[in-house]
Amino acid sequence: MSAHLSPVAKAATAVAMATGATAEAFASPLELSIARVAHEVNKAYCESIGDMTQTNWEDAPQWQRDSAVKGVQLHLRDPNLGVSASHDAWMREKLDTGWTYGPLKDPVKKEHPCIVPYADLPAEQKAKDFIFRGVVHAIAREQAR
Repeated sequence: MSAHLSPVAKAATAVAMATGATAEAFASPLELSIARVAHEVNKAYCESIGDMTQTNWEDAPQWQRDSAVKGVQLHLRDPNLGVSASHDAWMREKLDTGWTYGPLKDPVKKEHPCIVPYADLPAEQKAKDFIFRGVVHAIAREQAR
């Protein structure tokens, strides 16, 4: 868990990530496991609402796996964050890496229809943030037992 890393390990991870290393490469085994499960649960939920664009973890692009890892780390670092925090952090990351709002998700153009304030998301998109946070906390609680 990133919350249990020493200050030196946290600093080393921050430097490595700032130099272009992937978030996945510096995730703890627990963070990586939770990210993988959260990704697969999100894929299943997307399929249930007719979105068949999600791939399984092994085939997901690196940016998508890193996004899941960062979301897990966010909620493990501060378990009291609300569901909108996932979206806010995700959107900030997207904007920082050149993505913009677009009517359809297009990784080539770096456009996404969910680059809007959390309050403006449709209910089925907000549900993804509730599910993600729930998966992170459920697995973390189970590991702590």
